[in-house]
Amino acid sequence: MLQDNYTRLYDYCVEHSTPMDALLFELDRETHLKTLAPRMSSGPIQGRILSVISNLVNPKHILEIGTFTGYSTLNLVRGLQSDGTLLTIEVNPELQYISKKYFEKSGFGNRIIQKIGDAKQIIPTLDYSFDLIFLDAGKKDYPTYYELILPKLRKGGIILADNILWSGKILDEKMDKTSVILDQFNKQVVDDPRVENVILPLRDGINVIRKL
Repeated sequence: MLQDNYTRLYDYCVEHSTPMDALLFELDRETHLKTLAPRMSSGPIQGRILSVISNLVNPKHILEIGTFTGYSTLNLVRGLQSDGTLLTIEVNPELQYISKKYFEKSGFGNRIIQKIGDAKQIIPTLDYSFDLIFLDAGKKDYPTYYELILPKLRKGGIILADNILWSGKILDEKMDKTSVILDQFNKQVVDDPRVENVILPLRDGINVIRKL
């Protein structure tokens, strides 16, 4: 019954939020048709939240860790300053044929820099001060990513860390390995005097972190 109510509420939120445009709809459909785990895409509600937050921050430089097929990228880039850049990192080169196609279609292609490889190796080489960072890559590396990206984030900048509730498994008495790491990550953030944060129970959970 609770799950049915959640589904109905989610559907209501989708119906009463600004809908996907034609390009995002096309990308969402292709993601579902051609990838094994389409749930990894942000989806309409989370995508719209990324777009709204990006527009509120109005960043000059955005970092995204975990491109997947580019749905979140195309929402984040909409708040970018006219001379800004979005740098997105994806470890799986096989997904680039989808994301690159839609980046070019979007009109933002010349402002999106896509790097393929291990983010843990790439991030230290980046010479940017980021205003907004979206973390949506391998969960076991979240604690490491956090320490790598925080020095790259300007004061007052925002980190959005996705999937930090792990389908509610972080409340299990016997947590799986990923849940243990994400629980440690959430404690790492809330105990860090360099930031303030709030966890939003949206979809799989987003930890909104602001650098002080």
